Amino acid sequence: MKKLIFILFLFFTTIISGQESSYKIALLKYNGGGDWYANPTSLTNLIQFANEKIHTNIDKEYATVAVGSSELFNYPFVHITGHGNILFSESEAANLRKYLEGGGFLEISDNYGLDKYIRREMKKVFPDLNFVELPSSHPIFHTPFNFPNGLPKIHEHDGKPAQGFAIFFQGRMVVFYDYECDLGDGWEDPEVHHDSEETRLKALKMGSNILYHIFMK
Repeated sequence: MKKLIFILFLFFTTIISGQESSYKIALLKYNGGGDWYANPTSLTNLIQFANEKIHTNIDKEYATVAVGSSELFNYPFVHITGHGNILFSESEAANLRKYLEGGGFLEISDNYGLDKYIRREMKKVFPDLNFVELPSSHPIFHTPFNFPNGLPKIHEHDGKPAQGFAIFFQGRMVVFYDYECDLGDGWEDPEVHHDSEETRLKALKMGSNILYHIFMK
């Protein structure tokens, strides 16, 4: 935990001082059979966009880290996606909880089929905490890019409205969950899903809002 706090301290002081230093974010690898590797180009594109548009200084190469690894604490932001089953062991859930309580952040992207599994597994992580739907007025939807109606709809899925959920620990958002939205798909290379440029731009802007909320607010 001390190591993570130190990394976060360096991140914020670097932004304030304008020094040139970069920090890695990571893709979370999990067990259970789901395709944690589903969107291989997503984070690369998000990092490039955020570095260019909102002046983050994130390392252009993202890491891959297992949920139970001590290396998790090296990354202030981790992203999880997939279409199927996720399974956290007791020790993995405890590790993820320690990471989040210590200052880390988890972004979950529902890549269609993830919902029932991630909700079940996050209860192992935080048995006493629940996902809370964020209102469209929440700052994460408005800074630096404005989404007046809240989380944008990127992919159709079941045709339901996109919803943004969060888990808060001691008043701090530690998890953001995009449901019926699929930001991760929207961040992929254009030829992967053949999304329009407008759709990709919405996804990248919303992803940048999340990074801004965590790193630069």
